[in-house]
Amino acid sequence: MVAKYLFLAFLIIVFVPPVRRFVFYLLVGRQLIKEQEKQSGQTRRKPSGGNVNVDSAPPKKDTNLKGGEYVDYEEIK
Repeated sequence: MVAKYLFLAFLIIVFVPPVRRFVFYLLVGRQLIKEQEKQSGQTRRKPSGGNVNVDSAPPKKDTNLKGGEYVDYEEIK
């Protein structure tokens, strides 16, 4: 009797995770792939007209910070 329960528990442990992944793929995985393809298709389209201007990053200022403002604090326990 105990052997049957142990065998059943063993089968559930061994076979349920792969079955669970397969069912998840059937229910959700295909839709996720379709949505990703749709989104990537929208971002890859070329602009319909006009020019695209890209500004470069502003030059970094050379500042020598020697420290900041001291902030007093209390430790809360």
